[in-house]
Amino acid sequence: MNLQDGLFGSELGWLVPWAIALLLNSGLAIVAVLAPKKLLTPAGLFHAWVLGVLIWGILGWQGYAVVMFYFLVGSGATQIGLAQKEAAGIAEKRSGARGPENVWGSALTGTLCALATLVAPPAYREFLLLGYVASLSTKLSDTCASEVGKAYGQRTFLITTLQPVPRGTEGAISLEGTLAGVVGSLAIALVGWGVGLISLWGIGWCVLAAFIATNLESLIGATLQSRLSWLTNEVVNGINTLLGAIAAILFALAFKL
Repeated sequence: MNLQDGLFGSELGWLVPWAIALLLNSGLAIVAVLAPKKLLTPAGLFHAWVLGVLIWGILGWQGYAVVMFYFLVGSGATQIGLAQKEAAGIAEKRSGARGPENVWGSALTGTLCALATLVAPPAYREFLLLGYVASLSTKLSDTCASEVGKAYGQRTFLITTLQPVPRGTEGAISLEGTLAGVVGSLAIALVGWGVGLISLWGIGWCVLAAFIATNLESLIGATLQSRLSWLTNEVVNGINTLLGAIAAILFALAFKL
């Protein structure tokens, strides 16, 4: 009999990760409230708490490590050159503090992949875990590419025409931003591999999927976003992460067959 069974009984063992999730995320929420620098709005903090509880409860510390890595690095990327971006009017609103729309725009796809592992046959679990990591890898790629490009992009081009455009233009890309995006996607894929959620091959699928999805997001931004009022940045982020997850899973399936 292991310690968990001895303390809670085998029938109640499933409660342990959820209890840890509630305690850990509640503690972190208190720290966030007291911290002088606000990375989340009050509503954003509550939704992040829900997200954190779900991810730890379902995927344990391994899944939590990946989403926490995304949040910390993504928040840090938003602060790069913030004063310069604010002066140019191209900074994220609220000085980068995340609201509910940002939380779920970034993590809804990953959360759905995590939830699906509860009901999917065991043979599909590895693909859902890959989709989970790939969705966050894609979002971090997008965040790093956008924030570094806006801060340090020397030459920015519209993805549809490759004509020079000002920094911060929807659909604009830069060499600096693109490289930062690749580094961001690789970093979070390495975390996913390091905690055992994906295979070594999965690192490559995540990076490749993130690159494709991030460029498709730029294409959407350059062609459709200004024409469709419902196509907000958060909706586009959701599409972006979904494309990244699907692409990574398709790559894995194609090379597994």
